[in-house]
Amino acid sequence: MGMFSESVDVVCSAAGQPESLTWAGASYTVCAEPVRWYERRQWWAEETRAPLGSGPGVVDHEIWRVQVLSSPMASQPPAPEEPDGAEPLTLDLTRHIRSNRWRLLRIHDALHRRTA
Repeated sequence: MGMFSESVDVVCSAAGQPESLTWAGASYTVCAEPVRWYERRQWWAEETRAPLGSGPGVVDHEIWRVQVLSSPMASQPPAPEEPDGAEPLTLDLTRHIRSNRWRLLRIHDALHRRTA
């Protein structure tokens, strides 16, 4: 899938790493160690100037790549089409440092096993 930007609710650990998220009414649990990096953004299109020495939040986006599994609702049994060995979904999230709001940036296509 491509890039887009959609609001998500993220619950983080005490260390600030994403642990779970809610997106489009569904709950997901992070199932692997998340990876964080920073990407340059076009700050000049949004700000009149960047203060000297600025970085995360002004010049850079904080990006987290997470692998998640769907969390079944407490009142619902697992769906029959979702076996116990369900494949994780890989997402890229960004956190706006000043507002602490999270957005979903990318959904990576899962690799499907090929059979001969």
